[in-house]
Amino acid sequence: MIRPVAALCGLSLLSVFAFGTASAAETGWSAPKCGAEPDAPAVKAGTVAQYNESVDRVTAYEKEARAYNACVSGQANREETAISQEASTKISRIHSASAAVQTHIAGSFQKLSSELTAAGRKLGHH
Repeated sequence: MIRPVAALCGLSLLSVFAFGTASAAETGWSAPKCGAEPDAPAVKAGTVAQYNESVDRVTAYEKEARAYNACVSGQANREETAISQEASTKISRIHSASAAVQTHIAGSFQKLSSELTAAGRKLGHH
């Protein structure tokens, strides 16, 4: 007997992972705590028995691949959050320093303008 339901589950997995074909390692980033990415099995359909064995291997792969994907996604999210928080802290320090410079310069301009105005009035009265 052919197992079409399991085959459809396996095919749905293939469509989920079809969006990106590069593995994490190929992109220069990895999640070592997640172990190795499972290898997709070969599908053999020469006989009903081979097909049914392929369905079983694809089903097992689907389970392993989903667990691996969840692990990688979680690790990536944690690392992205840490990077974002670090960047936010750096941006805040830079913004504060820049704002302090702008405030200092504005204060200097205001002081110089006041001094020039006062000096102009004093010289204009003589």
